[in-house]
Amino acid sequence: MRARLLPLLIVLMAGVLLALGFPLAASMAAAQQQRLVIDRIDDTARFAALAQFVTERPPPEGRANAERRVAEEAQDERLATLTQELARYHELYGIRAAVFYRDGRAMAAAPDGWRIPRAGQGAAAFAEALAGRRSHDPPQVWPWQTSRIAVASPVIRDGDVVAVVLTDSPTGPLRSRILRAWLPLAAGEAAAMLLALGAASRLAGWVLRPVRDLDKAAHDISTGRLTSRVAAAGGPPELRRLAHSFNEMADHVEDILEQQRAFVADASHQLRNPLSALLLRIELLGLQLPEGSADFASVQSEGKRLARVLDDLLGLATAEHSRTDLRLTDVGEIAAERVAAWRPVAERKGVTLNSAGATAVTAWADPVALSSALDAVVDNAVKFTPGGAAVTVSVAAAGDQVTIEVADGGPGLTPDELERIGDRFWRSSRHQNVSGSGLGLSIARALLAAGDATLAHTPGDPNGLRATLTLPRTAP
Repeated sequence: MRARLLPLLIVLMAGVLLALGFPLAASMAAAQQQRLVIDRIDDTARFAALAQFVTERPPPEGRANAERRVAEEAQDERLATLTQELARYHELYGIRAAVFYRDGRAMAAAPDGWRIPRAGQGAAAFAEALAGRRSHDPPQVWPWQTSRIAVASPVIRDGDVVAVVLTDSPTGPLRSRILRAWLPLAAGEAAAMLLALGAASRLAGWVLRPVRDLDKAAHDISTGRLTSRVAAAGGPPELRRLAHSFNEMADHVEDILEQQRAFVADASHQLRNPLSALLLRIELLGLQLPEGSADFASVQSEGKRLARVLDDLLGLATAEHSRTDLRLTDVGEIAAERVAAWRPVAERKGVTLNSAGATAVTAWADPVALSSALDAVVDNAVKFTPGGAAVTVSVAAAGDQVTIEVADGGPGLTPDELERIGDRFWRSSRHQNVSGSGLGLSIARALLAAGDATLAHTPGDPNGLRATLTLPRTAP
C-alpha cells in the first residue's frame, strides 16, 4: 500500500509545485523582455526626435538661394548627426537601427545597407508604426529560441507619419538574463520538491503505521498469540477508531476462546473422575465373569479409549493456550532423546527406529513443547508402520531453519486424506482399528505454532508418510 500511496502523494505535490513554478517562470521571462522592449522604445523615441528635424521641409522656392542653401546645409548636418548616432548605437550595443521613409527608402541605417525585412516581426513592427502606433507587445522570447526583437516608433510631423525608426535587437543577453533569473527559482523548486518528498514520506508513514500495526496484530492472533493488541495512538482518526474496534473484537474473541478452552478442560476434568470410577467398577465386575469374556473385553477397551480421548482433549486445551518458554535449544539432542525413549516401544512391535542427520544443531523452541510434539509424531509413525519396516528421524539445518523429518514405512495416505490430516478427531477410514483419539497431531501443531514452528506432511518415497517439523533459527 505504501508503494501506491507514496508515489500518488509525490505526484500531487509535484503537480502543485509545477503549477506554481511555470507561471512564475513565465512572468519572470516576460518582465525581463518588457524591460528590454521599454529600453528599445526609449531609444527609438530618441532617434525619432532627431529624424523629425531631418525631415523638415526646405524653404519655399521664393526664398533667397542663400537662405535655401543654409537650410539644406543644416538638414545635411542633422542627417549626418543622425547617421553618426545610429552607427555608434550599433557599434556599442550590436543592435541594428535605421530610419525609413514611408516608401521604405532608408534615411539613415546602421549597419549601412540594412533594409526593412520583407516578412516577420520586423515587417509587422514597421507596418504598426506606419499606422501611428509604437511597438508594445512583441512575441515572448524563451531561452531555447534564437529569434530577434524588432521595435519601431513613428516619426510624426504636422500630425502625419513621415518616417519610421526601426530597431532589431539580438536576444542572446535577454535569454541569458532569463536563465539567470530562473536559476534561483529552479533551486527553490528543487528544495521544495525535496521537502515535499520528506513530507510525503512522513505523511504516508503516519497514515500507514496503524495499518501495519493492525496487520501485525491480526497475524499474531491468527498464529495463536491472542494477547496481541493495537496501540491506537497515531494515524488518522478513522484508523484510530478502527484500531479501537479491532482491540474490542480481539478481546471478545479471546474471551470466547478462553471460555471454550475452560469448558473443554473443565468437562474433561470432571468426566475423568466418574470415568475412573466406572473403569474400576468394570474391573471389579470382570472378576465375577468367566475369563475370556468378549463383552467384558469390549467394554473395558471402549472405557480405556474414552479415557484416552479425555486426556487428549485436556492436553489439546492446555497446548492451545499454554505460554511458551522459547529459548535456543539443541534440536539434535532432543531428537536423539526421543528416539531413545521410543525405541523400546518400536522394538516390541518389530519396527526399527533409526536416527540420522545432524547431532548438534540449535533452533529457537520451547524444549518441553518440542519434545511433546515430537512424541506425538513419532508415536503416530510407529503406530502405523508394520512390523519389519523402519521409521527414520533425521535432523537437518538449512539457512535460517532447522527441520526434523520423521519418515515411516506405513501404507501412507491418499492426496484427499493428506488435506485432512491434523484435523481434530479425524482418522482415515482404513485405520479405524488402530488405537488413538485423532487428536495427537492437532496437539503437536498447537504446541509448535506457539513458537513459530510448523508441522507438514508429505507422501513418503516409495511409500509411507513423511512428517516435517520446521523450527526457526532466529529469535521470533
